[in-house]
Amino acid sequence: MRRRLPACDALLLSGGLLGALWGLSASAQMWPAKPLKFVMTAPAGSSIDVIGRILADKLKDALRQPVVVENRAGAGGTLATDFVAKSAADGYTMVLSFNGPLAFGPHLYAKLPYDPFKDLLPVVITTSQPNVLAVSSAVAATSLKELIAHAKANPGKLSYASVGNGSSSHLSMELLKSMAGIDMVHVPFNGSPPAITSVAGNDTQLLFAVPTAITPLAKSGKVKLLAVSGAMRYALTPDLPTVAEAGLPRFEALAWNGVLVPAGTPAELVVRLNREFNVALKDADARAKLNTAGLDPVGGTAEEFRQLIQAESDKWGPIIRRIGARID
Repeated sequence: MRRRLPACDALLLSGGLLGALWGLSASAQMWPAKPLKFVMTAPAGSSIDVIGRILADKLKDALRQPVVVENRAGAGGTLATDFVAKSAADGYTMVLSFNGPLAFGPHLYAKLPYDPFKDLLPVVITTSQPNVLAVSSAVAATSLKELIAHAKANPGKLSYASVGNGSSSHLSMELLKSMAGIDMVHVPFNGSPPAITSVAGNDTQLLFAVPTAITPLAKSGKVKLLAVSGAMRYALTPDLPTVAEAGLPRFEALAWNGVLVPAGTPAELVVRLNREFNVALKDADARAKLNTAGLDPVGGTAEEFRQLIQAESDKWGPIIRRIGARID
């Protein structure tokens, strides 16, 4: 039989709970009382940095506090992600991370210094977009099929750049290598600007990069664009076939990113941040700037972001094991 609390005890207990809830609510109402730190997992000039600065500008107006963008590039985004995972869970530190540190990392590294599912709380998905497969103009290939034939005729002689170990740029190419049965050398860079410069100068011969980062070089004739990595053609490059259309059926790989805070951050603050980021992502000026940068604003709930991380981890884990991709 369930024991009933005496009336006085029940009153005290309910009063204590109400007091605790009131204390949390009062604390949340006072937040933010100082500037927020928004940590970027990539260097200045990268697509991550562009997203972060656009959203930080909108957030500071909504919260009436400065939102300081801090670039902590390195280790394929895991450096910044780990920094925030170990930061105070007070709502003042957040990270703009991506699929590399969140969904790929647990399968690429023997031991990550953080657990993306235990040490971080998702806030919101910010953008999602395909990568574009680009080759140096010096490479004698104008289609994916020609590139694969060229690579097979020259095993190990082509090198591909990526925006960092464990990034979608890296894993997309490893998947292409595996499906096409070709051998190429990986050269990781710290962000998209140096990786793209490397391909434009033919120091490396190809890479997967976000569309707007690479399309200006295609217009100048320094690189050739062969395909997009998504399941459907991309609105900004409608004439480019998908990798699946161009010769590798069932190939699909997207680049996505989102905001997270340290585990233990009060739920009310996560809800508030989610709401403010969604408002920013729907803002006409922010959307126009993101679209100009070739980025598709997403938004949504924190739970949808958690589900995305889990689904991508479940999808890429077996692929990473099958192709044998490792970082350490």
